[in-house]
Amino acid sequence: MLANKHAKIMLLIVFAILGFMIATQIKTTERQKTINVQRAEELTERLRDVEQQRDELAKEVERLQAASGSDEALESEVERLKEFAGEVPLEGKGIQLILDDSKVTAQVGENPNLYIIHDDDLLRVINELRAAGAEAISINGERLVSTSEIRCAGPTLSVNNNRSAPPYVILAIGNPSNLASALKLRGGVLDTFKFWGIQADLTQPEVVKVPAFKGRRIFEYAQAAPDEDKAAKEGGK
Repeated sequence: MLANKHAKIMLLIVFAILGFMIATQIKTTERQKTINVQRAEELTERLRDVEQQRDELAKEVERLQAASGSDEALESEVERLKEFAGEVPLEGKGIQLILDDSKVTAQVGENPNLYIIHDDDLLRVINELRAAGAEAISINGERLVSTSEIRCAGPTLSVNNNRSAPPYVILAIGNPSNLASALKLRGGVLDTFKFWGIQADLTQPEVVKVPAFKGRRIFEYAQAAPDEDKAAKEGGK
């Protein structure tokens, strides 16, 4: 009798423990499910944030690429303008003309100045070269730009306010045939030099290198004028 009672008590204890364990397992499972759901929601939210950041970064990359493209275009345009302004050295096909005073002795009564090179002689050469399409010109290493001057300075000539003596080495970049033909015209500049015995050696090197302008250019009085056409268009809108 006592043994049966004892067995029932032990059985109740076992069932109680088993029930506690099952209940605990169920609660743990439910808690884990809740945690998993919360974690999934958190991960979903983080994924949304990451995707938003990715989209924003992609837009920023596009903006920077566009800006970079604009900067490159601007830099390219600045370089092109520098080339036209003579601010950078250039090289290419062209001609070389070396001029030196005549070795002929002036006859009695003749003007000896007819046998030496003057500023107007160089100006005639430069004008012919420019008319023939010369893209860059230098005289004895002095790049000719819009503000350059060629004038007499005693027994020498001044180019860009720097004195220069013969022989004068003139370099010009452009179509070699056109440049040479412009100087060789019948009755042209080279014929005139030949008549007075002024030495002129014209060649067409493989590569002509023209240096950059070395001086300074400052506008003291000139300033950009307003674009009247643009203002008129804007005013008509």
